[in-house]
Amino acid sequence: MQFFNYLHQGQAGLGAYINDKHYALSDWIFDHENLMIRSIDDLLQADQAKALIDRLRALTPQDLLPLEGDFDFLPAVLAPEKILCVGLNYQDHIDEVDRSDAREEPTIFSKFNNALAAAGQKIPFPSYGSQLDYEAELVAIVGEEIKDIQAKDFRPDMIFAYTAGNDLSLRDRQFASSQWLVGKTGDGFAPVGPYVSLSDQLDPQQLAISCQVNGQTVQAASTQQMIFSIPEIVSYLSRHMTLKPGDLIFTGTPDGVIAGKKAEDQVWLQPGDQVCVTIEGIGSLENTIA
Repeated sequence: MQFFNYLHQGQAGLGAYINDKHYALSDWIFDHENLMIRSIDDLLQADQAKALIDRLRALTPQDLLPLEGDFDFLPAVLAPEKILCVGLNYQDHIDEVDRSDAREEPTIFSKFNNALAAAGQKIPFPSYGSQLDYEAELVAIVGEEIKDIQAKDFRPDMIFAYTAGNDLSLRDRQFASSQWLVGKTGDGFAPVGPYVSLSDQLDPQQLAISCQVNGQTVQAASTQQMIFSIPEIVSYLSRHMTLKPGDLIFTGTPDGVIAGKKAEDQVWLQPGDQVCVTIEGIGSLENTIA
């Protein structure tokens, strides 16, 4: 079972994805748990959340109602307190963009909630720049409050789940100053979802990750190539700020981005381009540039 957020007939809901079929969970939770859970955000904030999640995972398709009719995906988390991102976390990516060699500490930046977008959502092409680039990334969803831990004390269940993300980046604004922010947090620049895989369903350091633009593969790597692992990233962040349930952590992109190509070979994303991020054990996140 994977979870997802959706919008159906104007109502947000929490869904389950089982054997390639979509099911509505919110009604079952209300009927059987007397709780109003309309999103992954609500699920993470519920009393005894982990026990509730375990009960949901025990459900079978026979227990649930199929999600009928048309629906739209919503972002994997609707309102995270923080969207944190790790830059330059794959050596091949560092090499292709001619940045300095490996660091002792991770490079951290952030996005704001205006950047959130859902699978299938059209991403508006920005009016204030032209060099729009993709970045396929594994995204961790924090499952509990985490503060000041060492990497050796990290528990896998501190992360609720993992999902697919695209760290869209407007390069001519990202590098216009010493701070990356304005090139990283444009409207729709953080698509995430649609499905989330619980942290005990996969090994986050052993996943194939790829990106396709208009059906052509432009990135293909494995998360085992990360310089800083999930425990190291979580530990580092937790020593500088308190992580909260629902916080999103983009963990870095492998090589293959447009910015890493020779100038004469750089073809930036344009309106009409279809971008698809695929991560093993999670699924595909597709968006069109509008």
